[in-house]
Amino acid sequence: MEAPRSESGGSVAAFLDVGTYSIRLLLVRFNPNQSYTVLSELKEPVRLGGGEFTNYLLQAQAMDRAVLICSRFATMARNNGAGDIIAVATSATREAENQTEFLRRLREEAGLEVRVISGREEARLIYLGISRGIHLNGKTGLFLDIGGGSTEVSVGDSRDFKYLDSLKLGAIRLTQMFQLDDPTKPIPKSLYASVCNYVRNAAVRAIQQVKQNPFDAAIGTAGTIRNLAGMASLRAGREVINGEPTITPGELSDVVSLLRSAPLPDRKRIPGLNPDRADVILAGAAILEVLMDELRIKRIAASRLGLRDGLLVNYLVRSRQHSDPVYELSARRRSILLLGRRCNFDERHAQAVARLTLDLFDSAKQLGLHDFGEAERELLEYAAILHDIGVFLCFVNHQAHSYYLIRHADLVGFDQMEIATIAALARYHRKGRPRPEHPEFAELDKKSQAIVSRLFVLLRLAERLERSHHGVVQQARFQKKGADTIGLGVKAEDDCSLELMAAEKDQKAFARAFDRQLVIARD
Repeated sequence: MEAPRSESGGSVAAFLDVGTYSIRLLLVRFNPNQSYTVLSELKEPVRLGGGEFTNYLLQAQAMDRAVLICSRFATMARNNGAGDIIAVATSATREAENQTEFLRRLREEAGLEVRVISGREEARLIYLGISRGIHLNGKTGLFLDIGGGSTEVSVGDSRDFKYLDSLKLGAIRLTQMFQLDDPTKPIPKSLYASVCNYVRNAAVRAIQQVKQNPFDAAIGTAGTIRNLAGMASLRAGREVINGEPTITPGELSDVVSLLRSAPLPDRKRIPGLNPDRADVILAGAAILEVLMDELRIKRIAASRLGLRDGLLVNYLVRSRQHSDPVYELSARRRSILLLGRRCNFDERHAQAVARLTLDLFDSAKQLGLHDFGEAERELLEYAAILHDIGVFLCFVNHQAHSYYLIRHADLVGFDQMEIATIAALARYHRKGRPRPEHPEFAELDKKSQAIVSRLFVLLRLAERLERSHHGVVQQARFQKKGADTIGLGVKAEDDCSLELMAAEKDQKAFARAFDRQLVIARD
């Protein structure tokens, strides 16, 4: 992953957060000396989630606004030399039944491939963006992001996270649920209390989990917390240090009383409050007030960092432009291994299959059988590690169970299409081949379908060569035998005739995937 060079000698990339309330752009130039420069930060409050949480459909006007802003942001990024535009969508898109239509419009009208990420992945990216952008000084932080449709919670230090969660609690969502946007009158105390009770019940599990992960400092992000903390600091006459206002529980209670007692037109004129947020700010305040109360937060600081900054850090790590990649790179692998272990998988067998699968992938690439890169290799490896976890439910048809467990595991560090690709590869490690009529194959985009339709054969062959679960075959590789013939050679210390006989069953699948005949022999 390397963006083209700009005229200044560096490469440029853009990071786009298609949120429920706002769409945010971060444009960055990577300099030859391994530093980077922020070229621009833009935000537009399009309210993509407006009206959605009653019928879970993105409204036509909201989609029009979002597509227009995304198109303008993408054009600006490209005009500034951006070779990569990393775009993700969160709660509103994640839950929308017409998600496919919206993503299609972004692709066709804005030229953007937007990844829909899970709530936990959103929490991880927010944690990554904040924790790597502030000085925690050895402390553990609690990170809160109150968005339009969801609230992300994470706990971690400057090196790694300890807890991630996403709650279906957001300022727009609760405003719609409790009809808090009546412009004609103040919000009754009893109605606000009902919102708080709802939040408390919805967040009870997360609150219990956070209490088991002690933290030293609380940091909030996104517009809701920044507006509330800004109002509190202004009312207290407190100087804002480093652009990060803070708020205490008592100050929040006072701000809530002020907001609740003012009809919407008057609320918009309250100093420190963005008028565009006046109709949804009380719902966001209820979320913050409950969390501060239940978690005994004495003061929370509002950071300007957030999801798009996490996208930048993630990009640096994945593209190996970052000097300390260990912890972030391990997040994906750790997530994979924890899922396998939760399913009591045969880890030694899984690692053996993964090793053989990568042998086949690498040797196939050397022979020009495919042109897939490191990204596809990584997904194939993870599919190999998890291919048998369906046995946890039942051996019969366990490939289908593996697919289900992977697809619904909410793996950390992956977008939804990557998870679907891993799941589909595992699905086809035994029996059948990818077909357009299969739902698990049809849901993939064209790029992922190309990955699955070819690489599943490598995983299946590796599984055949490890059928005994005893590591009989130590190495496997493809060798060129003729213009249209590929040999599969293996190295084994013991008799592996049964493994080779099993591998012969996939000669037709190999020929269909790679347009070559496969012959199998022991080295």
